[in-house]
Amino acid sequence: MRILVTGGAGFIGSALVRRLLHSTDSVLRPERVTVLDSFTYAGTEGSLGPVRDDPRLRVVRGDVRDVELVDAAVAGHDAIVHLAAESHVDRSIASAAPFVSTNVGGTGVLLDAALRHRTGRFLHVSTDEVYGSIAQGSWPPSAPLDPSSPYSASKAAADLLALAYHRTHGLDVVITRGANTYGPYQHPEKLIPRFVTNLIDGHTLPLYGDGGDIRNWLHVDDHCQGIALAHRDGRAGAIYHLGSDTARTNRELTGSLLAEFDAGWDRVTPVTDRKGHDRRYALDTTETQRELGWKPTVDFEQGLAATVDWYRENRAWWEPLIKA
Repeated sequence: MRILVTGGAGFIGSALVRRLLHSTDSVLRPERVTVLDSFTYAGTEGSLGPVRDDPRLRVVRGDVRDVELVDAAVAGHDAIVHLAAESHVDRSIASAAPFVSTNVGGTGVLLDAALRHRTGRFLHVSTDEVYGSIAQGSWPPSAPLDPSSPYSASKAAADLLALAYHRTHGLDVVITRGANTYGPYQHPEKLIPRFVTNLIDGHTLPLYGDGGDIRNWLHVDDHCQGIALAHRDGRAGAIYHLGSDTARTNRELTGSLLAEFDAGWDRVTPVTDRKGHDRRYALDTTETQRELGWKPTVDFEQGLAATVDWYRENRAWWEPLIKA
């Protein structure tokens, strides 16, 4: 199998590529993996360092909005795993245009190329944020989309576009929607790596509002295993939730990170809440567990401690990203 991974130098994308090429328990065993990435601030060559010399890896530097480049990259591949996206909510609030252009337009370019080249499976990686906030309970995959930010709206639009290509053209599309994901190689603009690197450098932690927003946290290894299983065993046209039962308020998460550094709450600075900030996310993973046999395996406290250790030991990877 020859797999094209868009956004393969980003956080989840690079974790998936490393898993496909090096993990002994990967459910997919590709003969070739091609990474298509524009290497913006969020994608780094260092994230592919552990597999850089693998002869099965090919890296293409380019933008998913580039029709000719995408057409050439898709040719000869049996499957596409599409992770390339602008993903930071705060940036989308400041300027929505790049999110619409990349997340919606870029997905359309890829879908057209997949049709032209009769590519097999097109797995589109999405987010729980497309549903907006939920006060109690959890969303089933059939829940209506109600995004709150330009980022989540652009992802919802991309989801609908991918499903439309399945219904109109019969393209073998599968969608995964994941919970908040954490682990090594995550850009320090995101909450956990930002707080960890701030603590390492002696800075304060900017906590939004009252810190009461609730998120379910999923380790990147579990997320990638879910993507691989959905790719191998998922039904065409189906949506699979990759979530966890690890619900934490942002304040509780902050307390756990402070404890990792033996630091007190004097290191926390409350800041004005984000516009349109969703209060709570929760995914119902019943169908995913039943159809794919997937469930998270990484204990949150252990995974968080290991992630903190990784950032402590890999300043050379994250420090240039902060200074960029």
